[in-house]
Formats: sequence, C-alpha cells, structure tokens
Amino acid sequence: MNVKNEPMDAIVIGAGQAGLACGWHLRQQNLRFLILDAESLPGGNWRNYYDSLRLFSPAAYSSLPGMPFPAEAKHYPLRDEVVDYLEQYANTFQLPIRQNIRVQKVRKENGLFLLQASDGQCFCSKALIVCTGGFNQPFIPDIQGLESFSGQRLHSADYRNVDGFSDQRVVVIGAANSAVQIAHELAQVSSVVLATRDSIRFFPQKILGVDFHAWLKWTGMERTRWLNDQSTPVLDDGTYRRAMKQGLFERKPMFTQVTSTGVLWADGQHTEVDSLVFATGFRPNLGFLAGLHRGGNGNLDQRNGQAEHVPGLYFVGLPKQRNFASATLRGVGPDASHIIPSLMRFIHDTSLSSDRRRLLSVRSPW
Repeated sequence: MNVKNEPMDAIVIGAGQAGLACGWHLRQQNLRFLILDAESLPGGNWRNYYDSLRLFSPAAYSSLPGMPFPAEAKHYPLRDEVVDYLEQYANTFQLPIRQNIRVQKVRKENGLFLLQASDGQCFCSKALIVCTGGFNQPFIPDIQGLESFSGQRLHSADYRNVDGFSDQRVVVIGAANSAVQIAHELAQVSSVVLATRDSIRFFPQKILGVDFHAWLKWTGMERTRWLNDQSTPVLDDGTYRRAMKQGLFERKPMFTQVTSTGVLWADGQHTEVDSLVFATGFRPNLGFLAGLHRGGNGNLDQRNGQAEHVPGLYFVGLPKQRNFASATLRGVGPDASHIIPSLMRFIHDTSLSSDRRRLLSVRSPW
C-alpha cells in the first residue's frame, strides 16, 4: 500500500448522521481530517429507506450538533426531510467529504492506520473513526425452505412503496416500528399478514400530550441500554392498533417454514404468498476491519466508542454503543463528543512519537 501524502490526524469512514456529527466535532478541534463515504452524496442510508418513512421522534429530538432540525419542534420529519437536512448540514459546515470512496481494507503499520479503497486509492491517518453504523447490512434470518420460495422476497431496505403489490398476498416479517408501518401501508392495496415471534408491543406516541422521547429524556431512560433501537415498542397514536383490531391486516405467530408457494404456520396451515417482506433489522458492516488486531473472543470489542484492543480506533453510531439513543440523530452528537478527549490525547501522543522517531533517524555530523 503506497501512501505519498502526510497522514491525516483522523479519518472518518461514513458520511451518514454519525460521520457528519464526528466531522463537526473534529472541525471544532481544528484537526486535519477526511470523511470517506461510499455513497455519491452525504446522508448515509437515509435516502435508501422506503418513501413514506417518518421519524419516530419529533424534530426537537432529531438534530445533529451545531444545527437544529429546520422544522417545528413537534413535527415528525419524513425521510426526504432528513436527507435534505443531512446534505445541508454537510454543506453548511463545509465538511471535507470524499464521496464514492468505499474502504475495503484497513491495517495498522508503524502506529498509523492505512486504508485501501476499492478503486485503489490509499489513505493514512493517526486516528480512525468508524461511522458505518448499525443499519448498513440488512439481516434476514435463516428460515427453513426460504431459498425455495418462488415469489418475491425482499428486505425492508429494498422496499420503497406499494407499487407492484396491488392485490397480492403479502407476509411482512417483524414486530418493530418499520414492520408495522410497512404492513399498514401495504394493507391499503393487498392482503397482509404480519408474522412476529412475539406479540406486538404498542406504546403511545404521546403520554399526557408529551412525546415518548421527551419522557425518555426526563426520566433518564435514554441514557441506558435497556431499550433497543431496532426492537423498541411500536410507537403509535392509535392508528396501527386500530387497523389491526379492525382487520385491515392480521398478526400471526411466526411461521415455521417457507415453501415454494407460501409459508407453513405452527398449526400446520399453509398459506399461499406472493411476497415476503423482511423488516428484521440490520447488522453492522465492519468487514473492512478484518485485518486489525482482535480480542481473545475474536471480536473488535469497543467500550463507549473506543476500541479495546486497537489504540486510536473509535466508533460512533453503533446501536446501544453508549445508550438507547446512540444510533439516532440526536444520539450520535453526544457519542461523538464523548470520544473527542481520548482521540485528542491519542493524536497528540502519536505526533510526539513520530517527532521522536524523526529526531533519532537524523545522524549527528560529529
């Protein structure tokens, strides 16, 4: 790997909400840094979500550091509003983003991080912040017979809208917010069954007129890891619970097997199905870090965003990294702020070590 330029103080991988928040904090420290992003525009995976997606938190709880979300505090932003906000954020703070750069390999050599991109470009930095997030790699569970299914099979990451689903028999798999929202939307044009392993846990979007996220903040719950951002109770103003009760779509316990034409339920009943939509969450995409040292369990362990076995390696945006809010718009800013003191000390120590090596390499003429 041939790197000709002087190493950056820090490189951030990913220009989604976490990477942009890190960029803002690094800018405040006057560091030399780059943000490398595989997409053509900043914003991470937001523009890849389904068309009707609406945030489960109001604008008051949906901001990155330094720039409030441009909407009325109680408004629940749509997907495209979030995308616009993230693009505006990157432009406002003139963050040094290199788009269409997909990092394939990372290794550490002589105290520096060496990054190789898929197009052959190489980058070098003293510190590395991974912000590829926890919603980068769609997860579909291993279900008997799934490969034999002759109908349409897709993950919620590939679902956009109801086009092409008219009069179909659809099974949506999942019990969290996205699964219920997609099932409700598809039920307007098709016959829908929502398959879940456990009963759906509904929770009121507002309590005594105050949003659920405000209660989390006031009670301190958002600073814990008790809740999971991929399986929180379904926040509902009554729309989804009412739709299920009225039979707009049906909820059934998870099927046990997929056949070529449908699904087999636990009671032995077989249902013909045209499409399976998996709203079963995501997994972090960290394969490019395979070349770095790992702990005794073989994992790249991190604690509150700091890698435990690789000095100078940090993470922001992972689910439950520090608390419930870690993978949310409002949570990535505080998590980025949390790693900055450690990162600054590491960069300072690395610079001193580099200066010492240079001095020792200069031979005295005497």
